[in-house]
Amino acid sequence: MISHITIDRRDVTYDPRAQQAALPVTVHHRDGATESAILVMEPGQVELYAIQLERAIGLRKAAQERVPR
Repeated sequence: MISHITIDRRDVTYDPRAQQAALPVTVHHRDGATESAILVMEPGQVELYAIQLERAIGLRKAAQERVPR
């Protein structure tokens, strides 16, 4: 059973012929095992995730600004 997936710290690649981006990830299993995999995304998915990640960055920044230092 998979517990979660993390993005590897490597660059995404893009195949212009297939019109797909490929992002290396690590699949983490509940028993502690891990395995490497590739998240393959079509252009629309890349654009959607870019928007969602930009929103997450904005939410993080807003939360940091609310925390008293």
